[in-house]
Amino acid sequence: MAFKYLVIVESPAKAKTIEKYLGRNYKVVASLGHIRDLPKSRMGIDFENNYEPDYITIRGKGPVIKELKKHAKKAEKIFLAADPDREGEAIAWHLSFLLDLDNKEKNRVVFNEITKEAVKEALKNPRHLNEDLIDSQQARRILDRIVGYQISPLLWKKVKRGLSAGRVQSVALKMICDRENEIRTFKPEEYWSIEANFMKNRKKFQANFYGLNGKKHALPNNDSVQDVLNQLDKSQDWDVTSVIKKERKRNPLPSFTTSSLQQEAAGKLNFRTRKTMMVAQQLYEGINIGRGGAVGLITYMRTDSTRLSETAKEQANELILSEFGKEYAATTQLKQSKQKSAQDAHEAIRPTSAMRKPADIEKYLSKDQMKLYSLIWSRFIASQMKPAVYDTMRVDIEQNGVTFRANGSKIKFKGYQMVYQDSKTEKDNMLPDLEEGDRIQLDSMEPNQHFTQPPARYSEATLIKTLEENGVGRPSTYAPTLETIQRRYYVALKNKRFEPTELGEIVNEIIAEFFPDIVDVNFTAELEKDLDSVEEGKREWVDIIDQFYKPFKKEVDKAVEEVEEVEIEDEPAGFDCEKCGSPMVIKMGRYGKFHACSNFPDCRNTKPIVKKIGVTCPTCKKGEVVERKSKKSRIFYGCERYPDCEFTSWDKPIGRDCPKCEHYLVEKATKSQRQVKCSNCDYEEAVQK
Repeated sequence: MAFKYLVIVESPAKAKTIEKYLGRNYKVVASLGHIRDLPKSRMGIDFENNYEPDYITIRGKGPVIKELKKHAKKAEKIFLAADPDREGEAIAWHLSFLLDLDNKEKNRVVFNEITKEAVKEALKNPRHLNEDLIDSQQARRILDRIVGYQISPLLWKKVKRGLSAGRVQSVALKMICDRENEIRTFKPEEYWSIEANFMKNRKKFQANFYGLNGKKHALPNNDSVQDVLNQLDKSQDWDVTSVIKKERKRNPLPSFTTSSLQQEAAGKLNFRTRKTMMVAQQLYEGINIGRGGAVGLITYMRTDSTRLSETAKEQANELILSEFGKEYAATTQLKQSKQKSAQDAHEAIRPTSAMRKPADIEKYLSKDQMKLYSLIWSRFIASQMKPAVYDTMRVDIEQNGVTFRANGSKIKFKGYQMVYQDSKTEKDNMLPDLEEGDRIQLDSMEPNQHFTQPPARYSEATLIKTLEENGVGRPSTYAPTLETIQRRYYVALKNKRFEPTELGEIVNEIIAEFFPDIVDVNFTAELEKDLDSVEEGKREWVDIIDQFYKPFKKEVDKAVEEVEEVEIEDEPAGFDCEKCGSPMVIKMGRYGKFHACSNFPDCRNTKPIVKKIGVTCPTCKKGEVVERKSKKSRIFYGCERYPDCEFTSWDKPIGRDCPKCEHYLVEKATKSQRQVKCSNCDYEEAVQK
């Protein structure tokens, strides 16, 4: 079919969606991501010639480029429609080079959402390639190459093959290791609290010890608790000495940025960071929703801005008025605090149409797509609604100079909480109607001993939040960074929290000692600002690289001379190799620990380390059930006699049979309870945690 205009995007899904919006004069094709990059086999940077990069065609992209050139010859005009960020600008620049386009022509089009209106408007208003954006991306790529290709070989030589280092990943690793050291050195401190239940008109309410003689007082030990209790008279009533009633507002949170979406999806949907971005990409590129065909359901999902367009606000206001009424629509826009490092290049993540309610399109979405779209839609609508209003009450209760304090609240006006429940949402906990001078009775009193807890290990969400707060990395870097430090086995995710491995701690110690700037949060944040200044056209990218490289090269030379080789000693496994009789040992591999013969390389026998759960295999009745991991690190259970016995189960067998059908029972754990279910029928038991 003849066409006049060629539009090039990154992904086939995006191409398919956009082509439906344009007429027969347009051909939309995909580059399948980057088509040129620095070579993998060498540095690819000319240090003697202003750090000139040597880009080559990515292996395997030959057929794609051939196809693009064939279409380009037929087109009167070519539009480069890669994503609206630094990465997309770089892809467009490389395409322009390979297709020999005239840079004086306006052939770059950008749109923040893949809708018919947005795409057509973008094609009406093409622009030149943004050289500042390209330079900024190029500077980041070169910096990452310099750090990675000069520290990684050192780690290969001194520790083991297959290791790597990077600007953002090294900071993330150090933060995880530092937190682990805090936990190890933490010394718990004792403290006490006293909880009391009081009665007013037969209604019981709780209060906690506040202080003595009107001043806040700590309870460091049991002696201090006994001193307080000795001042009290059990036969005497208590006086209500203060009642403060107020109205408190809870403002809605702004629409999502990349990092806040990743954090909320982790907490509410139990999504890993990678999964969140994958599903968001699907929603952005387009979903077929029946008669309307494929349409992008959300705006671009890599952004650090909470800004919204006036059109989006008007749409949200229209929906709020029709669904909830005038009293719920915000009359004034709330001021949102802006992250210091935020570039504010795009809008916040929001639905492309406020009128496209989750329930209306549920049948077209997968479960994961529906969950994430609902989260994005409800957060966006809530951000344009009035605050929630609570009636609050604070009461001080006193006897013989001892003060207890009770706090209560009750929702008065739900506001934005009609559509979105966040961490600020409170349950009603109103106190009885109390007035100053009231006399009330004590029902019960109980002292409780506590100990301070060490800081929690980072989850994916809290690590991303901390990186963002410190200005380390950008929205597009968080997911690949967390993936890399796990893939290199520097950290392991246990109970959804990061723990450094022995290998990770060794690598961190070397980088922290010999390359202190690389793992310094402030240095990395300042470097990010310098790179952003290139994007803003304020600085030259070569100056940034030069400023970084000269002192870094000295550190590399020193490290090559001074870093001692690290030998990771093998642990005895406690049994012999069944092939040659030599002792088996536990070795550290790229994907974790495994059993290997100590007679390597003469004997290459290896075995995965498996954890027995103390249950006999329900299929063969001979082997034991062991815990295994899938390729995606998901735990499952199988027979140790595999492949002779092929029993597998995602759920943990418990060693008992179902009283109803005699199949094996399994354990399913939720946040609130542990459930025991039959693997075959509907029998189940609930055991509270």
